Amino acid sequence: VQLQASGGGLVQAGDSLRLSCVASGRTFTFGYVAMGWFRQAPGKEREFVATIDWSGGATYVADSVKGRFTISRDNAKNTVYLQMNSLEPDDAAVYYCAARGTGRAHYMASSPGDYDYWGQGTLVTVSS
Repeated sequence: VQLQASGGGLVQAGDSLRLSCVASGRTFTFGYVAMGWFRQAPGKEREFVATIDWSGGATYVADSVKGRFTISRDNAKNTVYLQMNSLEPDDAAVYYCAARGTGRAHYMASSPGDYDYWGQGTLVTVSS
């Protein structure tokens, strides 16, 4: 399973970015599993950002980004998105997409340990 994240970049505070993550793999059925976004800033632990269930009908975002970030998915395109609005300097980090693959894979999860597959990350830098 490969997860390819893209869309990061350098923006100013208050700007928006949309991250994308395309999933592929011969034995991987994207439309059956929940997906998540996490981030990691230098010197900090990996932090949960958002998750979406297999159908896209349920989402959950961290309190720190609630009202500013939205997660969505397009199962026909094997892609999950993270729309980030009103970006703040504290949002600067490497953002990782992740896919569940075992256990209750349909359902949302906020712990990194619940995810089996990880993308390579895309860097978001926010200047003040």
